[in-house]
Amino acid sequence: MKRFQYFFAFTLPVITLAALLWPETLAFAGVVYSFGIIPLLEVLLPPDPRNHDEAAEPSLLADRLYDAMLYAMVPIQWGLMFLLLFRVAFDSLSFLQITGMTLSMGMCCGILGINVAHELGHRTDRLSRLSARLLLFSSLYAHFTIEHNRGHHKWVATPRDPATARRGESVYRFWLRCIPGVFRSAWRLSCDDVRRRGGRVFGPGNEVLRLMLIQAALVIGIGIVFGPLALLSFLGAALNGILLLETVNYIEHYGLLRTETEPGRYERVRPEHSWNSDHVLGRIMLFELTRHADHHYSASRKYQILRHMPDSPQLPFGYPTALMLALLPPLWFRVIHPRLDERDIPPAPSALPSAAG
Repeated sequence: MKRFQYFFAFTLPVITLAALLWPETLAFAGVVYSFGIIPLLEVLLPPDPRNHDEAAEPSLLADRLYDAMLYAMVPIQWGLMFLLLFRVAFDSLSFLQITGMTLSMGMCCGILGINVAHELGHRTDRLSRLSARLLLFSSLYAHFTIEHNRGHHKWVATPRDPATARRGESVYRFWLRCIPGVFRSAWRLSCDDVRRRGGRVFGPGNEVLRLMLIQAALVIGIGIVFGPLALLSFLGAALNGILLLETVNYIEHYGLLRTETEPGRYERVRPEHSWNSDHVLGRIMLFELTRHADHHYSASRKYQILRHMPDSPQLPFGYPTALMLALLPPLWFRVIHPRLDERDIPPAPSALPSAAG
């Protein structure tokens, strides 16, 4: 029965569909559901730290339904996106309705689109990698898996990682540092690959460059076919998805540090270097991303067999609730900093002042 619980994640695209079909009353339904109803329910339901029986792992991995749910997100995501574009381009909608529809679509871009792409992007088969790219195109963030897999997982919980939030850093300052930092890191990794193969940086062998050109063609195509207003709605939904993703990144490793064993070298990644949450709704909606300590301990483990790691720091709430708290930095600091103090973690050398905490 475990596999059927993940169908609950499909409630978000259903509610987003309602927002796009009936914007007169439901334009903001996706936002209310993601930032209101889910966090409220999550607070009411207790966390579940139980792990599956290790003997069941082969059967869990052999069950194709777990993968099918992820692949299904590709046509669902793009179907909703094209519905948004059609409605904005060809229907008479108010500014408020378009804004609500765009934000609701943005919830799908971040919570399901990029998150599912993250899961698929760690796999090596062609279908998974293609599906991850298609999902990331809907948020114009296709370089994410390059930096995440080869940069973030290597440098997580160190000052060298743009996607690790520093103690005392608000989520807003984190966005300004992380988003360009992730792109620079992906570009550098891709250029290094090209040089090792003896190719040209501005040639077809540069993967990030290829992805940028595809995304540029997508943006131009949307502008030509659907017009400037629909293009702005697409860009708004994509930006919303990016900000949601990076807010989750902010939560996942906030204030945690690995010990530098010698200049430029750090201890191996351990469960202590990721914030974990076993709150059930967050686990289901994000396909177990909230069991993040095990994901970093073994990045190749599929979501259905991720485990609770007792040595990891535990959030007192799920990721959906943490997202809301992170948007209120004084409240976030008040809740999280005492937990960092309990673990005796010093600020990073380049950390920002934490007077607000």
